[in-house]
Amino acid sequence: MRPTIPPSEFPRQRASAHSPGEPLMAASPAILGLAEANDEVRCVACAHRCLIRPGRAGICRVRENRDGRLVTTVFGQAVAANADPIEKKPLFHFHPASVAFSIATRGCNFHCLHCQNWAISQAERDGRSVRTFDLPPDAVVAAALAAGSRSVAYTYTEPTVFIEYVVATARLALDAGLANVLVTNGYETPEALDVLAPLIQAANVDLKSFDDRFYRRILGARLAPVLATLVEMRRQGIWVEVTTLLIPGLNDDPVELARLAGWIATELGPETPWHVSRFFPTYRLTDLDPTPAATIRRAVEVGRAAGLRHVYSGNLADGDEDTRCAECGETLIRRRGFAAERAALVDGRCGRCGHSLAGVGLAEWGPSRAQS
Repeated sequence: MRPTIPPSEFPRQRASAHSPGEPLMAASPAILGLAEANDEVRCVACAHRCLIRPGRAGICRVRENRDGRLVTTVFGQAVAANADPIEKKPLFHFHPASVAFSIATRGCNFHCLHCQNWAISQAERDGRSVRTFDLPPDAVVAAALAAGSRSVAYTYTEPTVFIEYVVATARLALDAGLANVLVTNGYETPEALDVLAPLIQAANVDLKSFDDRFYRRILGARLAPVLATLVEMRRQGIWVEVTTLLIPGLNDDPVELARLAGWIATELGPETPWHVSRFFPTYRLTDLDPTPAATIRRAVEVGRAAGLRHVYSGNLADGDEDTRCAECGETLIRRRGFAAERAALVDGRCGRCGHSLAGVGLAEWGPSRAQS
């Protein structure tokens, strides 16, 4: 039986206003805003395409109309900055075992009832304050280099809502020899992707379900724009990995998962990594049980049966996260937690049969322990 989500828990898709007497947040000019009649502004950063009246904010609560101009209230205002393993994003086929310096601002264009980072992503919506600190783009790059990072990751919340911060930082990162990574819900517009594609080398995209009803009821969004984003990212040369968090009774039906996995294999390619991850109760879905381990293992088998060559199980103590050759099955990369160790991967190829492993930065990886 599917859990019943009470109407009071449904995400509301409406613009917001400042509370009476609340001081305005500092703002910077935003990109991807179109002037409309009566000083209204159309934000085209994400697929909501909010029409925002003067003095109001879009669904994300951090992109506002001030005097007929679209502004962002989060440029250079970070809520998190950490040096993470790239495997934590998760990105398994992009510069394995490297460090991704990860940043986020507050705000999100989804209202997921099971949000793991709700304290920062949903703070504006829930009427709570969240601590921010000044971290301009040049400081991000300096911190990334000091931490020995290979990339800068825009993550934790939804980077589309702070796209100006992403763009400014990503340009400096590229100049410094760093790559750029998005961890995103995939709700970018074609206009946003045209801006981001020259700057972003990899993305992990949450494909949260293959059911539009799930997107509408649980997330406050629609499925079709996410599918379009995935296809366009691949077309524009961004390395893409896909993550699906399985929630008991909501998006774990094997038939739906087979359709989802088949779509990835057909539209993105059979060597596209698919991460199926275990849900734990949080935020507004605390009445559900954690996803059974058997459900994750079954989803892995469903993905492989659909033709996917690299399916990984996440949030399992004994999950299978090793990378194997798509041609002969030889283990190429071994993983335990967020640690990755090269096994039979030689210059980006299988050491047994010579098949190239799909991904980025695989041939650059240093010698394995057996060869060092």
